[in-house]
Amino acid sequence: MATDTVDAGAEHRRSMTVTAVATILGVVAAFGSFVFAAGPTDRSALVVLLAAVFVQFPLYQFTGLKEDIGPKDGLYIAFMTFSLWFVTLTILYTAGVSL
Repeated sequence: MATDTVDAGAEHRRSMTVTAVATILGVVAAFGSFVFAAGPTDRSALVVLLAAVFVQFPLYQFTGLKEDIGPKDGLYIAFMTFSLWFVTLTILYTAGVSL
């Protein structure tokens, strides 16, 4: 019984770390897209997003957070990164921010 609670706590921390990294990289990718893209219709912003998504897979395996990243994990990471990228980039474009 005691080992179940320790493992559940470790799994929860691992899940929270993966979520936090995915969302933070989504925000960072949005700022990168805002700087490198010429405007809202420039497709080069997607390159920054894709780089932010694909850099996470080796990062998680190298740090040991996720030894086996399955399709469900990959979709979750991609969705969380895309969601924060989209929301942050939309706010940057509509607020008239200049960096």
